[in-house]
Amino acid sequence: MQFIQRCLPLICSVTTVTSLPQFAEGRGVNTVGPSLVALLRASTQQMRQTETEKHILNYWRSIHSLTLLGSFIAQATDEAEGMEHQLLCCEVETVRRAYQDTNLLNDRVLQTMLKAEDNYLPATNYFKCVQKEIVPYMRRIVSTWMLEVCEEQKCEEEVFPLAMNFLDRYLSIEPTRKTRLQLLGATCMFLASKMKETIPLTAEKLSIYTDNSIRPGELLQMELLVLNKLKWDLASVTPHDFIDHFLSKLPIHPDTKQILRKHAQTFVALCATDVKFIANPPSMIAAGSVAAAVQGLHLKSADNALSSQQLTDFLSQVIRSDPDCLRACQEQIESLLETSLRQAQRHTVSTETKNVDEELDLSCTPTDVRDVNI
Repeated sequence: MQFIQRCLPLICSVTTVTSLPQFAEGRGVNTVGPSLVALLRASTQQMRQTETEKHILNYWRSIHSLTLLGSFIAQATDEAEGMEHQLLCCEVETVRRAYQDTNLLNDRVLQTMLKAEDNYLPATNYFKCVQKEIVPYMRRIVSTWMLEVCEEQKCEEEVFPLAMNFLDRYLSIEPTRKTRLQLLGATCMFLASKMKETIPLTAEKLSIYTDNSIRPGELLQMELLVLNKLKWDLASVTPHDFIDHFLSKLPIHPDTKQILRKHAQTFVALCATDVKFIANPPSMIAAGSVAAAVQGLHLKSADNALSSQQLTDFLSQVIRSDPDCLRACQEQIESLLETSLRQAQRHTVSTETKNVDEELDLSCTPTDVRDVNI
């Protein structure tokens, strides 16, 4: 509209103007005044230049917006990745735990566990009466492997004894071939980790520990079979359930309870690998482990040293057992510990000797001239 208003005076001042159709067809341009032609050309060029500038401006605005958007996305991605790494680190380093409920250490809870522990004891003679292929040394081999897996995966201390309880209870009622004993052990660890772990073991990870000799599908099928044979009763009473009860009753310094608990848990895991402790109830194994830990650490009470006789009599009263039976269990635990330490030292010495011999063989054996590629 402004362009028409600017051109209208010039059009009116032209002396010779062709008709509108002729002007539209371009035939009357020569008759139009020079000033009008120049104005039309200048206006057209100005309009084109203005449109080009607008396109360039819009282009740079788009580029700037995309740059800002890209930097914002990159910053948000970096923050998300940093937060993810931070959360992963927190999950790996610490596990959130509830505060210990002191009500669970009441005598009523202890008496309930003492009454229920007999319901989860396996048969002591299942090697002779039930199993035809499996013998005690096979159980020791698979239990040692299970303990190593639990230690490497940093499972809770309750996982391994609970898994061994599942294994012994299953072998007490179901004949099993020796070729399926490792599958049974992996399945029992699988179930125990689900009962006690915040993040349980996976079937794929257990399959890797068997050198892929067991497929995850076989493990899941065996899991269902074990559950059916155990009648889905997996809330077994284990020696770990009694340790805190005994520690709360002993007159020892609170700072030493943590190391005492750790030693007692180690003894409990050691007893689970030996077939001789199948006949002992969990409360007696826990009491014997605590007594052995106290004597081994030479702990003292507030007044004087805890004598072995007084400690055994006190714990036997707590579990309502014969002091002689508890003392015999403690002696078995100490003997098993000595045997295990000797075997570990012998294995370490043999490994070091083997490595030294290999180094000597490599250094003392001369190179044959025929083996040299000239």
